[in-house]
Amino acid sequence: MIPRRSLLAAPLALATPALAPSALAQTAWPDRPVRVIIPWPPGGSTDVLARLLSEQLTAKLGQNFVLENRPGAGGNIGMDAIAKAAPDGYTMGPATIANLSIAQFLYSHLAFDPEKDFSVVSMHWELPNVLVAPASFTPPNTMQEFIAWAKARPKGITYGSPGIGTTAHLSGSLFCNRQGIDGEHVPFRGAAQIIPAMLSGDLTCALDNLASYIPTIAEGRLKAYAVTSPARWPTLPNIPVMAEVGVPDFTLTSWCAWVVPTGTPRPIVDKLNAAMKAVSEDPAVQARFLRTGAKCVWSTPEDAVRHAAQQRVFLREVVRISGAKAD
Repeated sequence: MIPRRSLLAAPLALATPALAPSALAQTAWPDRPVRVIIPWPPGGSTDVLARLLSEQLTAKLGQNFVLENRPGAGGNIGMDAIAKAAPDGYTMGPATIANLSIAQFLYSHLAFDPEKDFSVVSMHWELPNVLVAPASFTPPNTMQEFIAWAKARPKGITYGSPGIGTTAHLSGSLFCNRQGIDGEHVPFRGAAQIIPAMLSGDLTCALDNLASYIPTIAEGRLKAYAVTSPARWPTLPNIPVMAEVGVPDFTLTSWCAWVVPTGTPRPIVDKLNAAMKAVSEDPAVQARFLRTGAKCVWSTPEDAVRHAAQQRVFLREVVRISGAKAD
C-alpha cells in the first residue's frame, strides 16, 4: 500500500468504481480472455511491469490477460481506448502518473477525462528519479558541491529527459528553480539517448527514472547524488534521498495504477484488486520488480484515487513552473 506520508493533501478525486448490477459478474468474471491495453511502447518500464503483472493475473484468475500496445501522444491514445471500452471487466490497463496526474495540465484538450473516465483498481508500481551526472566531466562528489558547481557555471547546466512533461523534465525544472540554478531542458527519446549524451560531455545531468540508470551507476560511469523517494532505494542503499543532502520537500516518484473504464461493476474491481494484493505480497514477484528498478505496490481503489488526486495538486504547480506544453 502506498505510504500515507508520501501523499500530498488535496480534495480532488477520480471516479470511484461503480456498484455491480448483480452478483453474477463477481462469480463469473473472468470467463474469457482479458485485454490489457498498454499506452506506451514495448520495452519500456510500463510495458515490462504490465507484462509481469498480467502474467501473475493470468495464473491467479485462470484466464489469459492479452497485452496490446497502443502508444502515441504521451500515452493519450491508449488511455482513450481504455476509457471508451465497454465497462465489463474485459478491457483494462496501466495508467501512469503522466496519464492520470500530469496530462491534463500539458494538453489544452484531451479526448478523455483522467478524473471521470476511469475506475482505479489499485496502485501497481512506484519508482524514484535519481540525479545523475557523468563521472568524467563532473568534479563534485556531493549534492551540495554539485549545486554550488552548477550555480557557478557561466552558461549554467543542461538536464535531459525522455520528453516534455515527463517526471524527469518536471523534476529537473523544479530542482533548478528551487536551487537557483540556470538550467536548460534538453528533451530526448529516452535514457538510451540521454546516457551517451552525458558520457560524451554534451549534457550535464539528468533527474530521470532510476531504473534506466542502475547499470551505468554500478559501473561508476555516472555519479548518483540523490533519489527522489521518501526512503533509500532497497537495491542501492548508498544513494541518499534528497532530504538527506539538504534538498527538503523534494519527493516526486513515478508511479502507475491499474485502471478499468468507469462503470465497471464493483465486484469485478474488488476481485481484480484482491488478485493484485496477492501478487504484491509474493516475495518472488517483489524481487522481480526490484530487478527492473521498481517496487510492486498495492492499494485499495479509494487510496489509489486519493493518491492520484493529491499528486495532481502538486504537479499542476510544477508544470506551471516548468512552462511545459505538449500541444
